[in-house]
Amino acid sequence: MKPSPPAADDAAMPLILDINGESLAAQPGRSLFEHAELLGVEVPTSCRKQGKCKECMLEIAAGMEALSPPSAPEAHLRGNFRLACQTYPAAASGRVRCHTLRRGQMRIERQAYRPAFGAGAAPRCELDAAVTRDGGRVRLDGEVIAEAAGPLCGLAMDLGTTTVVVRLFDLETGDCLADAAFENPQRFGGAEVMSRIAYDCEHPGKLLMRTLAGYLSHAIEKFPVDPQTIYEMVVVGNSTMRDLFFRQDVYSIGQSPYRSRSEIELAAGRRASTALTQSGRRSLLPIHPRARVYGAPIVSGHVGADAAAAMLAVGLGREERRVAIMDIGTNTELIAGNRHRILAASCPAGPAFEGGAIACGMPALEGAIEAVALADEDGGSPRLRVIGDTRPAGICGSGLVSALGELLRTGRMNALGRLRGDASRLLLFHDAARGDADDIFLLERDINELAQAKGANVAGLHAVFSEYGIEFGQIDVFYLAGGFGRHLDLEAARRIGLVPEIEPAKFVQAGNLAIEGASIALLSRARRRELEALARRVEHCRLETHPRFFDFFVEGCQFKPVRPLPMEPASCQN
Repeated sequence: MKPSPPAADDAAMPLILDINGESLAAQPGRSLFEHAELLGVEVPTSCRKQGKCKECMLEIAAGMEALSPPSAPEAHLRGNFRLACQTYPAAASGRVRCHTLRRGQMRIERQAYRPAFGAGAAPRCELDAAVTRDGGRVRLDGEVIAEAAGPLCGLAMDLGTTTVVVRLFDLETGDCLADAAFENPQRFGGAEVMSRIAYDCEHPGKLLMRTLAGYLSHAIEKFPVDPQTIYEMVVVGNSTMRDLFFRQDVYSIGQSPYRSRSEIELAAGRRASTALTQSGRRSLLPIHPRARVYGAPIVSGHVGADAAAAMLAVGLGREERRVAIMDIGTNTELIAGNRHRILAASCPAGPAFEGGAIACGMPALEGAIEAVALADEDGGSPRLRVIGDTRPAGICGSGLVSALGELLRTGRMNALGRLRGDASRLLLFHDAARGDADDIFLLERDINELAQAKGANVAGLHAVFSEYGIEFGQIDVFYLAGGFGRHLDLEAARRIGLVPEIEPAKFVQAGNLAIEGASIALLSRARRRELEALARRVEHCRLETHPRFFDFFVEGCQFKPVRPLPMEPASCQN
């Protein structure tokens, strides 16, 4: 049931609503959903504004006090999230700024599914999909699952803590027909995996998965094929995200020694792999009900299926060179090795480098500041590069690294993250015509959040390399994975100590290796078997039990180049 809207006032309300950067004066008796419709802003819904589908979420950036109290259908939401159909203006003046969880506006990495990264790259593989046609029959691994004409399609999905990327493939040609990306709508359950685990354990009904399924269904329905012609889907993600999607009990991933149920069952001999499968019907998606949804195997602990997929994408199991992969995000994965030995660690970096927990932070969407240049002397406005060449709306991870690098380069910030003199913030953008309400800035406390996120990543680097017994400079190629790594200012990243101080030529900004690996596993059964074998070979470095983790972390929190420390290897666990 909808809440009763505030009584209408004869006088026009001067309260201003700003939704996705579009503004209008609030109209009495209309919900935020209806105001969004007036602005032409698309808000997801499957229940026609009845409060049942839980999809029409808005994140309130400012002005929560000017809105009606949360209603019963919003009881599952935490923090600054509201349902647009249940929320009404409730103040006579002021300004409310909010945004939808964006769909279709994310910057997607559109690399070929067979990456060409040089001599050590994965060899091109023959198309060998599990779904085939036999006249009018559709077969999955030889078994008839449908009698239908039309194309044979499949999906590859990288299910990240912050963002979701999906690709649609023609399984008969290997062509990528379409792709989509959106913010993970599960953010209302927390910004990082431990919060999501706690939320899922405390709230019955698998709300996190059901909300994601609604958003994902809308994305699939917009693809240029009948969803019923989608017969297989490959899902990769960290251990928590993957298991939430498959409606697994994730409690054990949040408790030491941080193992998925599938990993526990593998160790007990009750399963042969940590991979998961379910039918299209059980997935709650509009794909063929007898389609197979395959959750790629996880490695161990929080080192998930996305890390395994990244290894497959670069052909790590066939490499003679020493290779490192670093996918910086809420849950940073670090991998080092070659075909002879592979080590991996997961770093609990938190959401700071994806714009979370930052005053003006945002994902890499249109309007996000992605690069900052400061004058050598004080004075003058910073020069900004904004995604989409539009008005700045916030700052994303690559912009944060760029800003920190510039603060350090110009002496406005020291190695401990303290701003020079009495300064408490760096003003990045100000519109005199709109006052201070739309200012974009970087606070000293934001810098502290970034320092801790960086510290966790650097601790992982030191732990993995010390266990492997090599120094950073002995790596032959260092892949920076993910959209963040793809658009990172390498000079700034090396200056602040986010990545190791090695020869710049050794870095390869490879883009989203997880979706590349998922695509390969979808299109080739042979390479999927290789993925399964790779996941079993990895030695897992558990940072939480590493005796020098705290020392590495403290060192990593400083904004200075990352160089080797004296080695005292500790035993990693398989």
